[in-house]
Parts: sequence; structure tokens; C-alpha cells
Amino acid sequence: MKNSENETRSTSPEGTRSSETGTINLESLGTRLREERQRLDVSLREIARRIDVSPSLISQIERGLAMPSVSTLWLLATELGLTLDALFGSSDRTAVASQKEQNDASVKSLVQRAGNRKRIRLAGGVIWERLTPQPDDEVEFLHVVYQPGAESCPPDSLFRHGGREYAYVLSGRLGLQIGFESYELEAGDSTAFAAQMPHRLWAIGCEPAVAIWVVINRTDDSRVTGGR
Repeated sequence: MKNSENETRSTSPEGTRSSETGTINLESLGTRLREERQRLDVSLREIARRIDVSPSLISQIERGLAMPSVSTLWLLATELGLTLDALFGSSDRTAVASQKEQNDASVKSLVQRAGNRKRIRLAGGVIWERLTPQPDDEVEFLHVVYQPGAESCPPDSLFRHGGREYAYVLSGRLGLQIGFESYELEAGDSTAFAAQMPHRLWAIGCEPAVAIWVVINRTDDSRVTGGR
């Protein structure tokens, strides 16, 4: 079973809330994951077995008590058949429906303003920001930051999922391991690879690594046994 050291317990005074505009709090993220797992009638122990983590970790994530690592969130979303847009969105479907008219103007917008991106903060200092102005089921288009010392997963626990990944490094240095090969990407460097190959990402040096990331066809994963 994978180590859960990459997951971080919430220690904020409010437990699971974030005051940062656009940031999805842990409670909402956990609730969305739990709702989908229950809708699919998959037990907590079974989903933990499928992605090779402890049931206690899944329980903590679903209750908003722990931040998942990049690899754990990717694996959970893939196993449950969720797009990242579903995670960025509200878990309260009724609230979404009641606010539909208020949100129509922003949903139909063709421009995503920098100041109001949807954001998820993950364990270890990784931040995902959605770059699409509205949900997109076919592509995941992200602004990604790896703070110094941050990594997508431990060195001995490379992960994989469906689709293809494309990335362009804006600043800092980003380590990338794909299978047995390792690379160091600097500002201006880019990469493209099949995401079903085991891979890992980490920040190099004392500055954040910032990149633009695109994932297509992530849910097209023949290894997934449930969730779709």
C-alpha cells in the first residue's frame, strides 16, 4: 500500500475553510468525492483498495480533514469517473441549480480573468488553477504551481492515469520522471507524454515551479474498473 505521507492534515483555525477567493475548500472537495462514491455504491474500503491507500486516509479526505496529494486526487477522480471540472465545481447540485440564472453571464463568457480562477490547493504545496472560463469535459487546462519541495507523489510511488499530458514551464525548474527516465525542465521547456506511463513531478531548487498544463482524454482509461 502506498504511503500517505504526501497527504496533509488540515490545521487551519477553521478546519476546512479557505478565505482565498476562488479556492475550493477541503470540505467541499471531500463532500463531492464522497457523494460520487456513494452514488456508485462503492464502499470506502473498496475505493481505498482500488487506489492502494488506507481507508482512514479516504475517510479523512472525504471529511475535509486531510488534503490529498496530486497522485491521490488524480487516482480518486479517475476511479470515480470525475473530471477535474467536477471537483472545481460546487458539490451542492441544488445550490448550483438555484444560482443558474445568476451565473449564466459568467458561464457563457469566453474569457477567464486571472483574478477569479477556480483553485484547488493540494498537499505539499501544489496549486491547480482552472484556466477555462467554463467547464470542459474534454480537456483539463490548468495553471500549476509546485512550491519548493513539492512533489506529485513519493519517488517510489509513481502514478498513471488515462489520456495525454502537455506542459509548458513558465518559471522555476520542474523535475519530471516518466518510467525510468528523468528530466529537468526550465522556463521555456515543454513536454508531451502518454499519462498511462508511470510518472512523477517535483519542484527543483528554492523557487516555485510554475507551468501551464493540459490533459486530454483523462477518463479514457482502460485500467479503470469502476466509476463510468
